[in-house]
Amino acid sequence: MGDPLGGVEKIKMFVDIPYGGKKIRIKITEKYEVLTPNKVRVKDENEIITQGLRNPIDKESLEEFVANAKQLLVIVNDATRPTPTAKILKHLYPIISSHPNIKFLIATGIHRAPTQKEYRFIFGDLYKKFQNRIYSHDARKDEDMIYLGRSKNGTEMYINKMVPETKNILVIGSVEPHYFAGYTGGRKSFLPGVASYKTIEMNHKLALDNNASPLSLKENPVNIDMIDAMNVLKNINVFSIQTILTGDHKIYAVTSGDLTRSFEIAIKYANEIFCVPLKEKGNIVITVAPYPMDIDLYQSQKALENGKLALQEDGIIILVSKCRAGIGEKTFLELLSKADTPQKVFEIISRGYKLGYHKAARIAQLKTWAEIWAVTSLNDKIIRKTMMKPYKDIQSAVDDAIKTIKTKGKQPKIIILPSGSLTVPYIR
Repeated sequence: MGDPLGGVEKIKMFVDIPYGGKKIRIKITEKYEVLTPNKVRVKDENEIITQGLRNPIDKESLEEFVANAKQLLVIVNDATRPTPTAKILKHLYPIISSHPNIKFLIATGIHRAPTQKEYRFIFGDLYKKFQNRIYSHDARKDEDMIYLGRSKNGTEMYINKMVPETKNILVIGSVEPHYFAGYTGGRKSFLPGVASYKTIEMNHKLALDNNASPLSLKENPVNIDMIDAMNVLKNINVFSIQTILTGDHKIYAVTSGDLTRSFEIAIKYANEIFCVPLKEKGNIVITVAPYPMDIDLYQSQKALENGKLALQEDGIIILVSKCRAGIGEKTFLELLSKADTPQKVFEIISRGYKLGYHKAARIAQLKTWAEIWAVTSLNDKIIRKTMMKPYKDIQSAVDDAIKTIKTKGKQPKIIILPSGSLTVPYIR
C-alpha cells in the first residue's frame, strides 16, 4: 500500500470536483478529508510498455505468438474503461501490422457499441488503418454466440464465436478494483467482455452474495464462476497484456504473458495505487464517477459502492456523475421503479433475477442504512425512481448535507473521493 495524496483534515477550503470532463470548485466550511489513489512514482510510459511486453510471464515472446498464429483476434475494452489501448497498439503495430489475418473485437459486455468518437478514443491514430477489421461484440445477438459448456455454478458459457474460431487471442485489458468482481481485467475480457447476455446474467446474479466485493477473489462467487467458466476456453491460445493506471490515467505498470499470471501480478500493482487508508469514516461522503466512467448511471454506480466503504451508518452519500449517455442498462431502473421501499426490491428479486437487478439490490441495500443523493444531468424524476435525491448543483448538495447532519445533532465529517470509481477506502 502506498501513501495517500489526501488524508489530511482541512477546513474552510475550496475543493475541485471532477464533473463531465471539467472541474467544479466548491467551498466546504467543515472538516473534510480527501481520499485519492495513492501517489506512486511513474516512469516513462514508453519504457514501461516496452519492458512489460519484453518480459512475458510463462509465455513465449509476443513476436513468436503473433508469428505462429494463422489467425489473430485482438480483444480490447470499450470506451467505459480508461484502458490505454491506443498506446499499447502503437507499440504493437510493428509486430501486428503485417499479419495477414488479424481482427479486433471490442469487449462491450452488455454495453452498447462505441460511437465514432469512442472508436477513435479506443484505437487512436490507428483507427483508420484497422477500421475494416474492427467488430463490436453484441451480447444480445444469439447468432454470434457458440455454446462451450457450463461452470460448476451452472453458468452456461455462450461466447462470441470469433474467439474459438480464431483460437489465437491477444487481450489488452486494465486492472483496478471492481465492486463485485474483485478486480477488472484478466478473465473479464471474456466474461462478461465477449459473452452472451444469458451468460452474463447468470454470472452477475452471483453479485448478490456478500462476498462479491472490491478486492475479494478467493471467496468471491463471481470471480470463482468466471475462472471456472474460463476452463471451457482451455484450448484457446491467449497472450495477455494488462495495464495498471494511476488515478489520473497515467501508465504505472504493464504485465504480459499468461492470462492468469499476468493478471495476478497486475493486481499487486493495482493495490499499491487504489487501496487508500482511512482514519475514520465520515457522515457525508462525496464520491465521483470521473470521465470516462461517468458515461451513464449504470456504470457510475461503482462510485457508490466504493464510497459507502467510507460512510458511517445514518450518513449521506452524494454521487457526482454527469451520466453523459443517460441511464445505461435500464433493467435496474425498471425494478427500482416498481418498488417504493428497499424491502420490495428484495422481494421482486426473490421471485426471479434479471441482469441489472444486482445494481438495484446494491442501491436498495445501501438505502436501508444511509441517504443517497445524486448530482447528475439526468431528469430529476428518473433519479427519484432510483431512490436517490436529485441535485443539479454540487455546492447545493454539499451545503444541504451539512445542514441535514447538523439538524441530527452531529458534527459534519466529510470524506471526498474525487475518483470514487477507482478509490477503495479501508480503515488502517
